[in-house]
Amino acid sequence: MSKLIYDGKGAVFGRLASVVAKDLLKGHSVDIINCNDIIVSGDKKLLAKKILAKREMGSGGSIKGPKYPRVADRLVKRMIRGMLPRDRAKGREAFKRLMCHIGEISEEGIKVIILKHKKPMKYSTIKEIVGLLK
Repeated sequence: MSKLIYDGKGAVFGRLASVVAKDLLKGHSVDIINCNDIIVSGDKKLLAKKILAKREMGSGGSIKGPKYPRVADRLVKRMIRGMLPRDRAKGREAFKRLMCHIGEISEEGIKVIILKHKKPMKYSTIKEIVGLLK
């Protein structure tokens, strides 16, 4: 179908992810730029603690998962994966059409979609959370 590009700068993650998941399921190809600047509501230490707990869950013995990345663009892609029905072919194909980028894309003449939402009182960016994971 068509290619959509969303700007993550200042966008609230949950709202952005739900819009992106719906577009992917409709058959669109989606790129997300500026993944470092996506806003996550809540306490950053608590969210980092949850991600670290999931990462350590599969670190011992013969258990092989779950895998949680340390880079911002891969972390965003992993979190959006949870909103897609991966047990069906439709969800797996939709996930293949998702691309996440840390910086800008240097293509000209492409319209970038910017989502405007009210910022929550307590928030942090993906970049701050990834900094706590290392």
